Amino acid sequence: MSSLIFIVIALAIGAALLWVLQEMVFRGKWSYFIYFLLAYLPIYITTLSIVYQATESSPLLTLFQLLKDLIVILGVLLFILYQKGIADYPFKLNAVDKSFLAFLSLAFLFLVLPIGDSAFSNKAIYFKNMLMPGLVYFLGRNTRFEDEEIGRIFKIIFVVAIGAFLVNLVENYLLGAHLQQYTGYALYNSAINDIEPSGNFGLSWTFETQAITKRLASFFSDPLELAASVLMGFAAGLIWLLTSRKEFSWPYILIMVFSLGSLVFSSSRAAFGAFFIMLFFLALVFRLYKLLAFGFFILVAFALYILFFASEDFYYFVLDTLTFENASSVGHLVEWLVALDSIIANPLGVGLAMSGNLGSVSDELRIGGENQFLIYGVQIGVLGLVLYILLLFFAITRTLKVFRTTENLMTARVAFTAASVKVGLLLPLFTANADLYVYVSWVSWWMVGYAMNEYSKTNDVKA
Repeated sequence: MSSLIFIVIALAIGAALLWVLQEMVFRGKWSYFIYFLLAYLPIYITTLSIVYQATESSPLLTLFQLLKDLIVILGVLLFILYQKGIADYPFKLNAVDKSFLAFLSLAFLFLVLPIGDSAFSNKAIYFKNMLMPGLVYFLGRNTRFEDEEIGRIFKIIFVVAIGAFLVNLVENYLLGAHLQQYTGYALYNSAINDIEPSGNFGLSWTFETQAITKRLASFFSDPLELAASVLMGFAAGLIWLLTSRKEFSWPYILIMVFSLGSLVFSSSRAAFGAFFIMLFFLALVFRLYKLLAFGFFILVAFALYILFFASEDFYYFVLDTLTFENASSVGHLVEWLVALDSIIANPLGVGLAMSGNLGSVSDELRIGGENQFLIYGVQIGVLGLVLYILLLFFAITRTLKVFRTTENLMTARVAFTAASVKVGLLLPLFTANADLYVYVSWVSWWMVGYAMNEYSKTNDVKA
């Protein structure tokens, strides 16, 4: 059975890859790499698990692992190849460009300088994972799409959101189990990442609550990535709802409902908080007062449910979370304190691959790891932490400006979604190594880059 599933997955990915490569190489549409990422990144870890379960072939697994990186690198090479007079190509740097370049340049210094105890190979892998979102941003920054091409991007995002929820329904009501219990997730983690199965479902503790109820992940790597990723589906559905004629708006309401449903199935406290932060932020910024009232109603309804109708286990689960008495919350707090202690002791940084949950970070050297801001602060110092904060600040504020000023509806939709997702991810960044969620991270950085293309057109003064 696993072999059959592997063949189906391989054929589907192969067909998508061949179409994208044909468009990129033979028609010069290097920017079409984004379509492959949109389709492949949501099922990335599930694909790797199935590949290893069916074949136990490390070389084949490595090929599937590298697909996402190779398609981006090919996009960069083809961008250079298809530009006439690349030396004269007009690069007008804005605040996001400068922040990204400074952040990655600092990380590169930590790669080449003898700083830290990690092996150079581990540092190189870590730097590669920091560099790839920058390359995706760069390609988005130089992409010019027709409305139909942008529409295709949103259609894939909607399909992912709908598909994720439907798989959640199958997991919860038909299988009564996680999809990952059938895909070889535990075997893949044990053999490749040296992470032994844990928890009551033979996966990891991430897949269950403290009350030993299932946290579902659909076809994403874990419930936390699912929760972060559906924020993008909700934001995209919302902007299409607000900018479409009423008679054609019902599908976008459905997408928003499905995204909320997946958020519930994931049982991610950080993502729930992020959802409300994103909702109130959007309502205030765009003066969507009905949305503000809707969000407040949901919040009150949830509070009343917890107080009067929820089970005792769930009530104390929420209470312990808010009071930091929950084991997971305490774990976050401990990791933050360890990371802060390292930053205070070593404000210039201790070196790459010394913090976080990436596979190239060894357990013996890991310092902290459940706060994306502090992870960078530990590794590349206070300057790196400040640059990362500035990068996010400028990404949000500049995309908001594009949304307000552009006359192109599709560009406005991209800018809205990018700003919403970056705001929505702020809270998960405090509780996880959230840049590892490649689907929502890479795609949102592409969107920021695409919006910055428009920003440079409409702003003569460099910002």
